[in-house]
Amino acid sequence: MPQTIPSAEPFFLPGDASKPACLLIHGFTGTPKEMRWMGEYLNSLGHPCLGVRLAGHATRPKDMIRSQWTDWTASVEDGYNLLRGVTDKIFLVGLSMGGVLSLLMSTRLDVKGVVAMSTPYALPVPYPAWGIRAFSFFQTYRKKSKGAPGEGWFDKDAFKSHVSYPLNPIRSAAELQTMIGRMHLALTKINVPVLLIHSKDDPYVPPDSMPNIYERLNPSLREMLWVTGSGHVVTRDAARQQVFEAAAAFIQKVGK
Repeated sequence: MPQTIPSAEPFFLPGDASKPACLLIHGFTGTPKEMRWMGEYLNSLGHPCLGVRLAGHATRPKDMIRSQWTDWTASVEDGYNLLRGVTDKIFLVGLSMGGVLSLLMSTRLDVKGVVAMSTPYALPVPYPAWGIRAFSFFQTYRKKSKGAPGEGWFDKDAFKSHVSYPLNPIRSAAELQTMIGRMHLALTKINVPVLLIHSKDDPYVPPDSMPNIYERLNPSLREMLWVTGSGHVVTRDAARQQVFEAAAAFIQKVGK
C-alpha cells in the first residue's frame, strides 16, 4: 500500500521547455495538492511545473516529526535539480512555509525569481525554537484552530477537498521557527525579483508579515499584492484566480 495520502502526491506537468519552469512548494503540514490548481493554470500557459512533496508530509504526522528543516530545504533542492533537466530558467513558487523556503533557497539556487504567498515573517506566538522543542517533550501535537473546521475558508467546497495533517506537530514548529530565522538572514541577500502575495483575511499568519518581508527586500526587485476574500491557502480559496493571474504575469515579465 502506498504511504502517500491519495490525491496528495507530488506532480510533474510537462510544458514548453522554452518557457520558465515553476517549482511549486506547499506549506507546513500541507501537501502538493494545495499547489495543484496553480500548477495546472501555469502549465496551461506553457510553463513546466513540478509540485514537490516536502519530507515528512502527505503521509502521516509522525513522519513529519522526524523531519528537520534541512530535510525540507533538501526536498526543494531535489525538485530544482529535477527541473534543471527541462530548463535552466526556474521560478520558486511557495505557499506559507513554502514561501519561507522559496525566499531562503533563492539565495542558494540559481533561480530567476520567487513568488511567495501567505508567507510568515514570524509565528503567531514567537517562542524561541529551543523553547518550542522543549515543550514538545510534554505535548506532541496541538490543534490547528479553536474554531470549526474550515472556518477561515471562503470557498467551502474547496475546503472539503483540501488535504493536510489535522494537527500541528510541535517539534516541527520548532524546525519552522529555526528556518524562519534563516530566512530573516537571507532576505537582504536575495538578488532576484520577488512577488509577495497575501490575503488581508488570512486568519493564521500575522498581517504584518508581508510588509515586514517586503521592506527587507531589494527595493528594485520587489512587488507585493494584497488580496481579499480568501483565507490562508490562497492557492485553493476563493481568490485563487487573481493569485494565479498575478503570479503568471510576474513570471512572464521577469522570465523573458
